[in-house]
Formats: sequence, structure tokens, C-alpha cells
Amino acid sequence: MQITDVESLAVSIPLDSPVAFATREVEARDYALVYVRTDEGIEGLGYTLGYGGSHLIADAVTDILAPMIEGEDPRDTERLWREMYDGTVQIGRKGLLVKAISILDIALWDIRAKQAGQPLYKFLGGYTDSVPAYASGGYYRDGKGTEGLRTEMQRYVDRGHDIVKMKVGRIPPEEEVDRLRAVRETIGDDRTLLLDANGAWATEHEAIDALRRFDAFDPYFIEEPVMPDLIPLMGTINDGIEYAVATGELEFTRYGFRHLLEADAVDVIQADATVVGGVTEWLNVAKTAATFDVPVAPHYNWNLHTHLVAAVENGLWMEYFYADSAPTAFDDVVEDPLSPEDGTIRAPDRPGHGVSLDRSKLDDYRIR
Repeated sequence: MQITDVESLAVSIPLDSPVAFATREVEARDYALVYVRTDEGIEGLGYTLGYGGSHLIADAVTDILAPMIEGEDPRDTERLWREMYDGTVQIGRKGLLVKAISILDIALWDIRAKQAGQPLYKFLGGYTDSVPAYASGGYYRDGKGTEGLRTEMQRYVDRGHDIVKMKVGRIPPEEEVDRLRAVRETIGDDRTLLLDANGAWATEHEAIDALRRFDAFDPYFIEEPVMPDLIPLMGTINDGIEYAVATGELEFTRYGFRHLLEADAVDVIQADATVVGGVTEWLNVAKTAATFDVPVAPHYNWNLHTHLVAAVENGLWMEYFYADSAPTAFDDVVEDPLSPEDGTIRAPDRPGHGVSLDRSKLDDYRIR
């Protein structure tokens, strides 16, 4: 089998209304996409959230990486990953080049599983058929207030979720505790509460002062208490609070995660296959985390990540965003997207990763 064609594009999908978290406001979601086609008629799809740079990721695929893999056997994922990564080391190693590698690698694994006639999670080894999903939300919106937050969290409980996540860090911690109190009262004492600060705090004192105030509400983890490159500080915070630190959605490759694990800076790994280097590298990270007895609960992209969490023994949870309360838009262009039922997402039995996109809708949102 040979790769005959690589098509990359970028789309931007507006949200119905803006939302905010600790460090920014979101009005639209943009995505870089790639289709890899073969001489046997099998097509693979890869995609990633662009954070405003999807057009640059798509260009990196077209201009730099596609020539490296055209004419190659798409089943040679280990070799092709290494050639793309080493071949761009002077301009890559992290950032948009690795995201471009990620979407190509995802497309190659889609092809491999489709050729085998198996869903991706089974092709990877298959540890379970379903994954617990947490409802991710609790964003700040104008006019939402504490009562709006209560209403949102009650919807998640009514939909069968025993695990919910909320944003923190945008307002002073002495005010934030009112939001946490409202959520804990709404979900009850027996459900799991997760917090996400998106790198809100800059110093050890700021972070630990806020997080110790939150301890009374029994959170399971705090996600990204500080910016992702502050690994020693993340380790200090992890040692200084009673609950876990989670991070990794913006970390790249096994090498970045090794630093987090060796520094004891993380208790839950949130590696995102569309960021970290694709399926190939996500598996490397998950296996490495398993040697530290650290679970993986990947960021976003449930249509893909359900397969990966279902394929490894240290898979923990899947993150899920509801369109009525969080800044998700990708399912607008996905045909037959996955969704939780009673708080659980079942891995699909379609060959490959099972994600197909409505090309006519993509054309409506295309920016490259």
C-alpha cells in the first residue's frame, strides 16, 4: 500500500455565544484537518484544534510534511513518525509542527485500522469497550452567575454524570469559593468534582493560597494551576495541596511528559493525541505514565480519544463537552458523533477511528 495524496485544510466554526475561562475568551473554534489517501482506496482522517493557528498547521502539512510521506506505506507508522519528527527538529520539537505530525499520524492509524477491518481501540489491543465520561463545563459567561452555574451542573447530573469539571481562576479566590460551594451543593457529596485553572496563577503563593481555599469542597484534581512550562512550580504545588494536579493537554511528545513525571508534577496525565504527536506518541506517553502508576484522562476530542482510553490499562476518564454550555463546535461537522449515555461513552465498532466529516459543512467554514 502507498500514500498517493495528502489534502490539508483549515476551518473556523463560530460559537453560538462567547465563553470565558481564567485566561481568555472564546468566540470560535478553528481546526486543522488532513485527509491521507492510498492506492488501495482507503482514506484516513486526522484533525486538531488550532487555537487560531489552524491555517499554519495545514500549511505545515502541505509544505513540509506531505512530501516526506507521499509514496510511503501508511502502515509504517513508527518509521514515518520518526522521519517526520527528526526531519523537522530544527523548526519543530513542539508547537504547530508537532500538531501537524499529530494529524498525519492519526490519519495513518485510521488507515491501518480500516485496512484491518477493526475499530481502532480493538486494533490497538482493546482493554475495555466503554469509558466513563465527565461533563466538562463551568465556564464564565456574562450574566450567568452562581444560579446559572447551579442550573448547568444539575443538567449534567440529570444526564447521568457522576463526574463534572468547572473552570476556576478568573475571579479572586475568596469569590471563587462561592462558585465551588454552589457546584458541590448541586452535585452532592458522592460525585467527583474536577477543577481547571488554565494556568491562572503565576506564583507558588497565589496558587497554593487559592487551592487550599478550595480544599473544603473535596476536588479530585486541579488542572493546569500554572502555565504548562513551569514544571518545577507544578511539582511544588502538587506537593503542597491535598488533591491531585492534572496537566498535559498542551504538552508535546514523550520527552515533555518525562519531565513532568520525573518532577512528580502530575498525578493525572491529560495527553491529547492531536497535540502530543498523534496516536503513536500518545501510546508512548500512556505506557510511560503506567510505569509511574499515573492514569491518563485525555483532553477533549472524545470521538478519537475514546478509542485510546479504551485501549490502555491506565485509561481513567474521557472529557465531554455539551454544546449547550461549553465552547465545542467540532461535532457540528462530524457525522454520527459519539456522546455519553448515563455518563459513559461506548467505543464505536466502525473500522478505523470512525470519525467522518460532512464535507459540505466544512466548505461553509473553510478558511484555508
